Amino acid sequence: MSTISTHLRNFREPTKDQLTQLFFALPSSVNGAPSASGSALAELEKMEINAVLSLGVQGEEDSYAGKLYLFPPYLAFASLDRKSARFTIPLCTIRRVERLNARAGIYALSLSLWHNMKIVVQLTSLRPTADLFCSLLRDALKVELQKGKMKAVKPFVKTCYSELLVANATVPENGDEKEGSGASKGAAGDDGGPSSPAADSMYLGGLGLKFRFPGDPKKLREASKTKLWTNYLRTHGRNLTLLRYPQCTRLIQVGLPNRLRGEMWETLSGSLYLRFENPGYYDQILEENTGRTNTSTEEIEKDLHRSLPEYSAYQSEEGIGALRRVLQAYSFKNPETGYCQAMNILAAAILIYMSEEQAFWLLEVICDRLLPGYYSPSMHGTLLDQRVFESLVQRCLPVLHDHFQDVDVQLSVASLPWFLSLFINSMPMVFAFRIMDCFFCMGPKVLFQVGLAILKINGEKLLQIQDDGQFIHLMREYFASLGDSAHPHSSDPRARAITRFQELLLVSFREFAVITDETIQSERRKYRSEIVHSIESFSKRSAVRNLHTLERFTKEQAGLIYDALFKAICVEPPPAVALPPPSLLTTKGEAEERPETRIGLKTFRVFLSEICTWARTEKIVSNGFQQRVDREIAEHELIDRLFYFWDTSYRGALSFQDIVLGLDAVMFNDLMENIEWFFNLHDKNKDGFLTKDEVLTLSESLLFIFRHEIGDAYLGAVSRFMSNAFEYGDALLPRPEGADPNSEPPPIESNQPYMNLATFRMVVLADEILESFFELDFSATFRLEPVPIQDVPNSNGGLLGDLWQNLASDDNRRIFNRFTDGIGKTIGKHQVFTRPAIGKYTALEEPKARESLLTPTMRHSASKASLTSPIEPAATSAAASAPGPSPPTLDVDQSGTVSSATSAEFSPMPPMPSMFHAAANAAALMERTPFAIDDAKDDDDESDIETDVEDDGVMDEVDAFLEAHDSGLTEAERELAQDLINAEPVK
Repeated sequence: MSTISTHLRNFREPTKDQLTQLFFALPSSVNGAPSASGSALAELEKMEINAVLSLGVQGEEDSYAGKLYLFPPYLAFASLDRKSARFTIPLCTIRRVERLNARAGIYALSLSLWHNMKIVVQLTSLRPTADLFCSLLRDALKVELQKGKMKAVKPFVKTCYSELLVANATVPENGDEKEGSGASKGAAGDDGGPSSPAADSMYLGGLGLKFRFPGDPKKLREASKTKLWTNYLRTHGRNLTLLRYPQCTRLIQVGLPNRLRGEMWETLSGSLYLRFENPGYYDQILEENTGRTNTSTEEIEKDLHRSLPEYSAYQSEEGIGALRRVLQAYSFKNPETGYCQAMNILAAAILIYMSEEQAFWLLEVICDRLLPGYYSPSMHGTLLDQRVFESLVQRCLPVLHDHFQDVDVQLSVASLPWFLSLFINSMPMVFAFRIMDCFFCMGPKVLFQVGLAILKINGEKLLQIQDDGQFIHLMREYFASLGDSAHPHSSDPRARAITRFQELLLVSFREFAVITDETIQSERRKYRSEIVHSIESFSKRSAVRNLHTLERFTKEQAGLIYDALFKAICVEPPPAVALPPPSLLTTKGEAEERPETRIGLKTFRVFLSEICTWARTEKIVSNGFQQRVDREIAEHELIDRLFYFWDTSYRGALSFQDIVLGLDAVMFNDLMENIEWFFNLHDKNKDGFLTKDEVLTLSESLLFIFRHEIGDAYLGAVSRFMSNAFEYGDALLPRPEGADPNSEPPPIESNQPYMNLATFRMVVLADEILESFFELDFSATFRLEPVPIQDVPNSNGGLLGDLWQNLASDDNRRIFNRFTDGIGKTIGKHQVFTRPAIGKYTALEEPKARESLLTPTMRHSASKASLTSPIEPAATSAAASAPGPSPPTLDVDQSGTVSSATSAEFSPMPPMPSMFHAAANAAALMERTPFAIDDAKDDDDESDIETDVEDDGVMDEVDAFLEAHDSGLTEAERELAQDLINAEPVK
């Protein structure tokens, strides 16, 4: 059976603090525990303060006004426009904090970082606020020192290629290289840094170091890019201490050097901090799960050889083994997600540039933070963003959207693989990796901007297509020509030099710069409810289809059972199942069974109250202002007994299949089958006998079912049942040999076998009310009614949304109901009616009772017609007697046929939405087309790290779409910030 998940309904918009942590790529948790472990950190306060940031090198960068954030154990800064300048640095990389001796009223700090670089932060808030911030910063630094995290920086930075790159760089002729030479000295001296032969082999890298990187290094201008990045990293920090200024964004848009790409990806995404805080975790999780097999590992094995098969590393066991270990480690760490489609493509691409451990943490960040819900069983994140993308196409390219509608072309047929594989499977890898560079730098909005640009550039040709096949063919032709000139017939040589890929980036970041993170979030909120309902409808069909047997139910009836079960899970979520250790799960060669949703007793009570009239208490309240039905979930030993009776596998929880089988055993029974079922339900040890205690328990069960019936008819029936049961049971007990048959029966313990099924059947049939109950009424109390579609909780975190949620809460509704009830009681209009579970008798007269089973007149019973109420025909005996219209009800007769008031209630299920068609067929669409431009070329004499390369205009291609950057400072404030760079610390 498929899993039944309600977590999509529990989605809540992230809070302000959470959004800030996402913006700065701060790690949240690992295995549910804070990644920055330690009880002391939980007590440290967070704080933000207005500040002006200046780089400690005169004239190197402008100063920027913004906000400084203290998130122990991290310090972060963002400029006012949130794009010009920003950084996220661990506190353990701060070597010294000094207050600068500045003019009166100026509060400035100088921070010396790990790489001997200095930044100056001018705190522009009030003096008490600045003092408080400094106090909190001092406390957080003390905690880092006590934990010994500062000692962990040395070995960690040795794993970063940027250390080798800067250490081996040639010092400029002017000799003004205090910070850079200091960094090189520190790296090569005390740390045994990368300039030494031993350290040269310590930095982490991907499969490309051995199997070559895709593309031709000369055409990719690797040497020029490397030189530019070396200069930037020397003055702006690297890895743990990287400062991101506008020049950093420009360099990323040009494209990262192959050897530096893996490190920059993990730095920009924040996975670097996860790797730093959790050393050895990757190896540990692999070791703990050695030899473990489950559904995810089986799926991984199927897809290993489908992952970028044209790349030489994945034609060898070395590459396949690395990919296997990364995917398995992720599935072991995230068992609920496990392994999902397109993860193999993503991991295979990442491993070209990163080590296994780096790839593992980056995959974690992509799946959980950057693209949540993309790589999950429901693919809800992908489907939601496909709906958002369609909306943006309709808004930005309305003519093209209308054409797609007219010719019935599904946009998601092509765009879904773009988003799922980050364009890796659609275009040549050398260009897809450029898009990934921008994705990690600027966030998920890049996918939408590039997607819109692709459609706009090919707009005229797309208006000629007539079906999905032509759409896909056109896109493949376009992607194969991305390396060609965008203007091959132009007379201007600079225009001819512009490739189609450069044109794509130009259109993406210039014409669609209006697509911001806020735009994406707003559109997601708009369409989330629609997508959740579509996914739930699809999951329902899948769950019904995956049942091993429907027994006597139809698919429509099974769907109604699913609806009631889903509602119960929403109201009372089942507890998470704690998996036993891997070694106890499977034996060698045996895979774990597929996970399925199972409900506990609390959830079962809610479910049963939805489909069974005696498992709930319904009070119809009228107070002169309103009439409402208050439903309460009943709790009784009978319900608990029924739960364990249906739990035939003795797991302490019920699956959807268990519930279907259990209901089938009771809803289609005739008189004798119902009597036997009720007997077996109370036969605890299944020996075919009821003890005296079990007879009493059975009587209590009947009283519970009849508790809300009008009159004393059912109470009298149960009373007579008990009298007859014990009277007849005693009479049938065996007597000792030679004893008088009329003498008292021998004493018997209350836990000894007392009554068998034949005796119980005779006692029930002796009472006409009980006979009618087991023949007609008992099965009729199980009613499969259409459950109204529940609205998805409003996830809007705005002021009005929060206000409405607070006003419309269940607590406030209960307060309002109590208030109106109080007024109704005062004016004498408050009435409460309890709706009976059966509702057969509406008069207080009790039908004539039968005589004892042992009397001679026991065969002279009243007519069955006496059971019919003179007020209500027998044909409607199962209808509720409470006032008000009753909901449409699905009743099951003895032949198993379905009867309903309206045929519309059981119309066929709606067809699968188009996006789900695309998702279901995504496997075929994910087939990658090999491109010749991706062929790896020899890297001539390690030219990547040469520094004497002439400037070949590598930065020119991004000048056309550079965004304006505002420092947020006046000229006087800018001059003050620059003066603080050379200020002396306070003695």
